[in-house]
Amino acid sequence: MTATQADSRPSAEHPGFLDAVRGQPVAVWATAFAAVIAFMGIGLVDPILPEIAKQLDAGADKVTLLFAVYMGVQVLAMLITGFCSYRFGPKRTLIAGLVFIVVAAGVSATANGIGELIALRVAWGLGNALFMATALAFIIGSARGGQHGAILLYEAALGLGLAVGPLIGAILGEWTWRAPFGGTAILMAIGAILCATKLTKDGPSSERPKVGITDPLRALKNRKLLVTGIGSAFYTAGFFTVIAWAPIVLDMRPIYLGLVFVGWGLCVALSGVTLAPKVVEALGEKLGVIAAVGVFAVVMIAAAIGTAGDNKTLVMAAIIFSGIPSGVLNTALTGMAMAAGSGPRSVSSAGYNFLRWMGAAVSALLVAHLAEWFGSNAAPYWFAAGYCAVAVLAISMVGGAPKPAPTAETERRLGEAALVGAEEL
Repeated sequence: MTATQADSRPSAEHPGFLDAVRGQPVAVWATAFAAVIAFMGIGLVDPILPEIAKQLDAGADKVTLLFAVYMGVQVLAMLITGFCSYRFGPKRTLIAGLVFIVVAAGVSATANGIGELIALRVAWGLGNALFMATALAFIIGSARGGQHGAILLYEAALGLGLAVGPLIGAILGEWTWRAPFGGTAILMAIGAILCATKLTKDGPSSERPKVGITDPLRALKNRKLLVTGIGSAFYTAGFFTVIAWAPIVLDMRPIYLGLVFVGWGLCVALSGVTLAPKVVEALGEKLGVIAAVGVFAVVMIAAAIGTAGDNKTLVMAAIIFSGIPSGVLNTALTGMAMAAGSGPRSVSSAGYNFLRWMGAAVSALLVAHLAEWFGSNAAPYWFAAGYCAVAVLAISMVGGAPKPAPTAETERRLGEAALVGAEEL
C-alpha cells in the first residue's frame, strides 16, 4: 500500500519482461523472492485441508478457521501497517513480517492440535500483512527501468506464487500435511536473510509520511470509498467461499486438489494483469465490475449445482474458471477504490482493505456453519451468489461516469491496482 509513496522515476517506455529483469540490483531480487514465498502462502493450505481435518480430528468448522483468522487479523492489521512503517521504518516492518511468517510456518509443522494451528495462522496473517505493506514499495524504489519494469517483476512474483503455492502444498502434502509448512518456513527464512542483508537501511522517521492508526477509518468518511469497500466486502466473501470451502467439498488427495488450485491461481494472476485492463477499457470500471461480479455469481451457481449433484468435475471446473472474474475484480475494484480516495493513497487503500478483508473473514467463518444449518454442502455457494447480488447493488450506487475514456492515468492506476489488489491477498 505504501508503494505509491516510494520515489520512482516513471519510464517513458514500457519495457518487456526480459528488459525488466535484466540488471536488477540484488535488493530487488531478494524482495521479489520473499514475495513469491508470501504469495505461496495463499494457496498452500488448500490441498492439505482435508488431510489436516483427518489427522487432527477436526470438523469443517475448525479447519475453515485457518482462513477466517488469517484474514481476520489482516482486517486489524490494515489499521497498523502504515503506522508501523512510519514509526519503525519500512525495512524493519518488512523484516518483522517475515520473521512472523517464518516462526508461524515452522511451528505449524510441529502442531499437535487444530487449536494450536489456528493460533499460529493468526501470527502468519499478521506477518503477511506487515510484509506486503512494504514489499512493493521496496521493489518500485529500487528497480531499474522505472515503475513499469518494477510492476512486471512484481506481477511475475504474484503469478509464480499463486501457481506454485498449491503445487508445493500438493507435492509435499502427499508425504505429510506438516511438510508444506516446514518447506515454507525454510524458504521464507532464506528470503528474510536476503532482505535483512541486501535492503537499504531505513532513513530517519522525519523523512517518512506520518500515518496514524485511525487514519484508514477516517478515510471511509469518503462515501464513494465506503460504498466501493462495502461492495468489495460482499464480493470477497464469495471469493473466500471458493478458497475455504472447495477443499472440503472435493475431499480429494492433496495432489489433485493442488492441481485444481494451480489452475485457479494462474487464472487469477493472468486475468488480473491482462484481461482486467481490457474489460475496463471496454465497459469502464463501474460497469466492468458489475459484469465481472455477475459472471462470478453464475460460476458460484454452477458450483452449487455441482455440489448438490455430487458432480466433482463441474465443481472443479467452476473453481478454476472462477479465477478469471476474480482476477478482473481484484484489479478493477481496487482501481475504483484508488480513484475514490481523496487522501494519501496508502491510507485510502488501508481503509478499503479493512472492509474488504472483513468480508473475507466473516465468509470463511460462516461457510461450514451454513452447510450445517441448511443441511447441504451446496449452501455456501448459493450464499456466495447472494453476496454477489448485494455487491452489484452496492457498486451500482457508486457515483461517476459509467464509461470514462481511457487515459494514461487510468492505465497507470490499473497497473498499480493489479498489484495492490494482489498484494493484499
